[in-house]
Amino acid sequence: MKISELVETSGVPLPTVKYYLREGLLPPGRSTGRTRAEYGDEHVHRLAVIRALIEVVGLSVQQVRTILALIETAPRSPAELFDVLGRAVGTLTDASQPAPAEDYPRARAALERLGQLYDPRYAAVAQLERALAAAEAAGVPATPERIDVYGAAMRQVAQFDLEEIPEEPAAAVEYAVVGTAVHGPVLAALRRLAHQDLAAQRLGITGAE
Repeated sequence: MKISELVETSGVPLPTVKYYLREGLLPPGRSTGRTRAEYGDEHVHRLAVIRALIEVVGLSVQQVRTILALIETAPRSPAELFDVLGRAVGTLTDASQPAPAEDYPRARAALERLGQLYDPRYAAVAQLERALAAAEAAGVPATPERIDVYGAAMRQVAQFDLEEIPEEPAAAVEYAVVGTAVHGPVLAALRRLAHQDLAAQRLGITGAE
């Protein structure tokens, strides 16, 4: 397809497509002339991924570039695959602030309570520490009971995610990286809607009129 057809199919404006091409986020099309190129379904798919990461998740171009580089990595073994997945999820968690290898007491206590791996090199550990500290400062600390409930729920989500990972390594990385990014807002929205539904039940509200 021509670039005009790529724009129409993807719904991404032409200036934005050209910007992604210049930035290297979108691979160039197959050259058919001095100023012309042909694009395929893989370009439509890549644009959908970029759009989700930037517009839905709110990542920067640099963060997206890093993530796409991880997606394009082809692990040669299961151990290498999970190493790439770990780095990818860490990048999504807080790509602008790499986590130093230091101790995070609140996060460590929460993870030890849940019986989960504590590794301060993962960016999500630093993120959890900051979140727990913020909750304390706001006067609504995460109680052990809350940690138990939240941890069990997220472990169930994570288990489902892992079971759905494709066998092909490149597809597995893309699934894990993009899925982690775009489904985060889904989880947050579902939680708010569950609050709304439970509150409506308590008040005897049956639905919109």
